[in-house]
Parts: sequence; structure tokens; C-alpha cells
Amino acid sequence: MNTMSNSQIRLEPGNFYHIYNRGINGCKLFNEPKNFTHFLELYDTLISPVADTFAWVLMPNHFLLQVKIKENIVYKYSNADRSIDAVRFDEIKWQTINLSDLSACTALDSVPKKIPKAHLHFSHLFNAYSKYFNSYNGRHGALFERPFKRKGITAAKYFKIMVLYIHNNPVHHKFTETAMDYPWSSYLTCISLLPTKLHRDKVIGWFDDEANFKCMHDQNIEVEKIENWLKI
Repeated sequence: MNTMSNSQIRLEPGNFYHIYNRGINGCKLFNEPKNFTHFLELYDTLISPVADTFAWVLMPNHFLLQVKIKENIVYKYSNADRSIDAVRFDEIKWQTINLSDLSACTALDSVPKKIPKAHLHFSHLFNAYSKYFNSYNGRHGALFERPFKRKGITAAKYFKIMVLYIHNNPVHHKFTETAMDYPWSSYLTCISLLPTKLHRDKVIGWFDDEANFKCMHDQNIEVEKIENWLKI
């Protein structure tokens, strides 16, 4: 499998990644539907500007994502990038600029010359959610493990494998009998007609059509082999 794995690896524009994190010491990240919903709202605000999402699942004590870091995005920070994965959300004033939305004459003059660091947006997400979750539940301290795990996927034929693994995570952990039964994943969005930012047309295309998408999700997958590859 043509991949690269490192919890400190840079999230490079144009590349696909499996991103994974869990509660510190296995603690719960989500206690009720409102928690799941709030995480997804923060995800839309903080991650959608910098990454296209192809699959996701939120489990009680961990989550899995399949994303592609957007190209033509420049990241601007008014505060120094003083850490890799532990930047405090309320101390950072950040901005993203999509170069494809700028005219050629404007781009050279107004775009900040800053090295892209998409992983900081994920750090913002984790810190923002931790702040909310701790306040909501009257707890203190770290919520997520650090650094969050990420694995680059450079072979297109394995994109489908990761979608199946992500959507079947609730089945593997015996929360549901089928991927369709679990409400907090992108499976139901993939077979829905409602508007979404999820790149479901691309996902369904990896499976040729929706019928095959559903059929392959009902088959057994080699979970242990995938997790050994992911080293999670």
C-alpha cells in the first residue's frame, strides 16, 4: 500500500489523509446527541475551509475522518506558530484565503506569505470542542490525545477501503449490526439527496454506483489488517 504514516506529518495541499483521534485515556468525547451535533458544527466552521471531507464517523470515545487538504489555500496567523498540536484556540486569530477566488492582480499584493499548516485548524477544532465539552460537563483538563494521528494515502485504489472501514467502525465495535443503523457517520449522507458539503458523488463513484456502495458495506472487511496498517 503506497502510504506514509507519522503523527507529526504535515498535511499537504492536494493530499488525502486518514485522520484519527480519541479521548485521552479512552475517556468519552460524546455523552449525548447535543455533543455530536456541536462537534459537527465546529468541524464545519473550522475544517471545511481547509479540507474536503469524504467520510467520517463519531464514536463515543473516538472519531475517524477521510479528508483531502484543499489546494489554493493560504493560511494567515497573527500569533506565532509556537506548537504543533497544542495551540490554544482562544489565543489564535486565523484566516484562510482561497487563491482561486482572487484575481491575478489582487493575489500577488494581498495574499500573506505564510507556509500552510492545515494541522493547526484541527488543533483549533480539538481545543474549541474541549473547551465546550469541559464547560458542559463540569470537567477540567485535556480531552483528546495529542498529537492526533494522521496517515497519508497516495494510492487512489485504497480510498474505498478507508470509507468502508470508517463507516463500519460502529459495527466492528458492536454498536450496531449495520453501517446504516448508526446515526453519527457519513454513511446516511452518502445515500441521501439532501444538500451537503460531503463529497458524496466522488465517494459513490469509487464504488461505481449506490447499489454497490450499499452491497460492499454489508460485507465483512479485514478490520485487524487495516488497523495494523493504520497503527491505531
